[in-house]
Amino acid sequence: MAKRRGIMSEELKYELAKELGVDGILANEGWGGVPSRDCGNLVRLAIEKAEQAMAQNRKQ
Repeated sequence: MAKRRGIMSEELKYELAKELGVDGILANEGWGGVPSRDCGNLVRLAIEKAEQAMAQNRKQ
């Protein structure tokens, strides 16, 4: 199986984790320790930020 290339940068992932308050879990246990609900929230937040950025670009 080919390795998938991530769309989000590691920096963005950590920034979102900090924003959601799961950066402590991430630091102690890695991504495997972050509950799936929180991972879903990370994705939701990333989508919201991407939509906001696209809306800003349309205004310019």
